[in-house]
Amino acid sequence: MTRCEIIANQSVQDEIVSLMEEHIPGVLYTIIPTVVGRGKNSYKMGNGTWPETNFILVSYIEDENVAMMKAIIKAVKERFTGEGIKLFLVRACDD
Repeated sequence: MTRCEIIANQSVQDEIVSLMEEHIPGVLYTIIPTVVGRGKNSYKMGNGTWPETNFILVSYIEDENVAMMKAIIKAVKERFTGEGIKLFLVRACDD
């Protein structure tokens, strides 16, 4: 099992979720809808100076779905360049 953590601009949230639900049957996830902070290239603080915000999506998926998750995020990154979409994968302990 693998923990997937996606941090991205809220503008791409629906696209990512739709693709996950379409291509990873039975996928379960949790979304933290409004996240602020500083990334490598910009601030997303949800205020007048830096009005944008991010979201975080966390999902635990079977290892055979990892390649599909990578493909989904790659496709979204190609379609929405400059949105700072990040995918972090960590092997989960399923004792």
